[in-house]
Amino acid sequence: MQKYDKILIVPKKKRTFAAIQRNMTDNKLKIVYVTPALYMAGGVERVLTLKANYFAEHFGYDITIILTEGKDKPLFYPLSDKIKVINLDIGFEELWTCSFAKKIFVYLKKQRRFKKALTNELMRLRPNITISLLRREINFINDIKDGSIKIGELHINRANYRNYETENVSIIKKLFAKFWSASLVSHLKKLDKLVVLTEKDREAWIELDNVISIPDPLPFVPQKVSALDNKRVVVVARYSHEKGIDLLLKAWAETEKGCSDWRLDVYGDGDSGPYEQLIDVLGIDRTRCALHGRTNDVEQEYVNSSLFVLSSRFEGFGMVLIEAMACGLPVVAFDCPWGPRSIILDGVDGLLAENNNPKALSACILQVIKNPKLCSTMAENAVNNIKRFRLENITQQWNQLFRDLCIS
Repeated sequence: MQKYDKILIVPKKKRTFAAIQRNMTDNKLKIVYVTPALYMAGGVERVLTLKANYFAEHFGYDITIILTEGKDKPLFYPLSDKIKVINLDIGFEELWTCSFAKKIFVYLKKQRRFKKALTNELMRLRPNITISLLRREINFINDIKDGSIKIGELHINRANYRNYETENVSIIKKLFAKFWSASLVSHLKKLDKLVVLTEKDREAWIELDNVISIPDPLPFVPQKVSALDNKRVVVVARYSHEKGIDLLLKAWAETEKGCSDWRLDVYGDGDSGPYEQLIDVLGIDRTRCALHGRTNDVEQEYVNSSLFVLSSRFEGFGMVLIEAMACGLPVVAFDCPWGPRSIILDGVDGLLAENNNPKALSACILQVIKNPKLCSTMAENAVNNIKRFRLENITQQWNQLFRDLCIS
């Protein structure tokens, strides 16, 4: 196909496949992702890297990722050398050290700079599709007239998107957050498509008619599965309020009374200090319960265990659930909004406990570990049922979305 320097700008509702093709180079779909950073070991960074690599290597897409932070920091997850990375070096992370009053002025200054820089890049690149990870660019990305289809990708459920309820914040900050939230819907309405992780969250955006759900992909295909011969419960989660480690420990304090030969191991980033104190307050047996830092071999920790537990107060999806299930573990989770129910078939490959109820969580844990046949059956079902989340299946859903949008 002939190369073109400029795209034919077509009104959003009247785009045709022919118009999209005019912006392709060698018949390659050109996609730009916009996200803050890729130097951190976060779930969003991991998923973006996985999908971008697959799109570039298997579909031959022309992928560019535009960042605003971490200019001099190495990328945490490896990227295909076919992917281009542009760092605008805006430095929004400076806001973390500012007082609230100063933060407003610094933010506005940086936001103006960001808008100008991103506009220049999109006008230069002329992508077919621009995907926003719904950070600061959502406030203006629909106004950039580069001719690209605009997609928003949200990795947290609506109720907890920019949620300030779990933080120690002032009334002014909460009012500011509500004002921001009120304007969000108007920006999302202008997107060609908003992609969320679960059907329940899709239903939550009642004001919008452009929402679909595509789950996150399984980040790896295990080389082996658990033999279920270690009497060990494993948890992989950050030491933070939303992950409910306090609720987990309260549940375990009940559980250990009914299973004297099982142990609990927790792995994760963050400050475990308050939870270490809670272990002592609850009188939990420290010889059978340990809080660890991040593991460098999470797959092996799954395989060395016989049950996975998720105690989150809320989840956008629950990547660790599908990882554990792929490794042959039955799972127990709070029925929190909204991830676990979209993954677990209750009673088939895992159990869902009443949300925020440690006694209910404990009862589910005991139900599995006291019934080896149930444990084995759920583990086998988990391995089979989780195949729907394999990377090749999820990327095909994205590929279909891209093609549908290009011809609509």
